[in-house]
Amino acid sequence: MTGRESKKENDLFFTCSLIEYIARKTKHKRCDIIDLLGRETIEKIYDLADVYHSDNIDTVSEYFIQKAGITPGAYDNIASARYSLPGHWDIGKIYKRLILGIAREKRIPVTDALFQAYHSFVSDKIDDYNSSFYYDAPQNILNAFLDGKIE
Repeated sequence: MTGRESKKENDLFFTCSLIEYIARKTKHKRCDIIDLLGRETIEKIYDLADVYHSDNIDTVSEYFIQKAGITPGAYDNIASARYSLPGHWDIGKIYKRLILGIAREKRIPVTDALFQAYHSFVSDKIDDYNSSFYYDAPQNILNAFLDGKIE
């Protein structure tokens, strides 16, 4: 472990940030992006995140957009935001914490937890930048996922 977190936690942070970056760039929901990329590609990104992280995120995103054949969509949560926007790195950190919590609580592999997180109602709540949910305490976001509701 170097720095404040383990290498794999940092790899997950980059993976989630890249998913967010691609989603914003192509105007798709985050769950659609992971489905379009597919499990094999997500696992590759996670496995080689330290390599991809050393390159420009725009270049890396273009590579995966082209590889997966992702075409422009119509989902634009950025344009509908009325307040200051969190960056793709900010949202990547939120998803990283959620995914690690899911993996720990359910005792499942991180990539399985990633797919569960992005396919949950919590993902829609995180992506609503007009609400305060995305900057709620990480434990509250995890509890909402685990409980299946927001309290």
